Amino acid sequence: MARPPKERLVEQLPTVTYYKPVGVPLHGVEDVVLTVEEMEAVRLVDIEQLDQATAASRMEISSPTFNRMVNQAHHKIATALWQGAALRVEGGNFRLAWEEAAGSANDL
Repeated sequence: MARPPKERLVEQLPTVTYYKPVGVPLHGVEDVVLTVEEMEAVRLVDIEQLDQATAASRMEISSPTFNRMVNQAHHKIATALWQGAALRVEGGNFRLAWEEAAGSANDL
């Protein structure tokens, strides 16, 4: 029996969750789905410019897992851009850091 996947720690939810090419009707566009944790991986590496080991630590996952996740996210983003597809951010297997912080503060 396979081990259940570990939840990834996400510090921020994206404020925008749908990106569509301009000038293409919504009914004529394909969606590429990016999970919330893939979006977080991209944020940590590309926006905060963390090295992958530090970003993996922040998400509480191994470096190889982080590497696979960020590579998959970059592939999905590039595919959407080159094929004129929409990017939809949803789902995944994650927990929110600020909810954990609020929970531990309530334990006092």
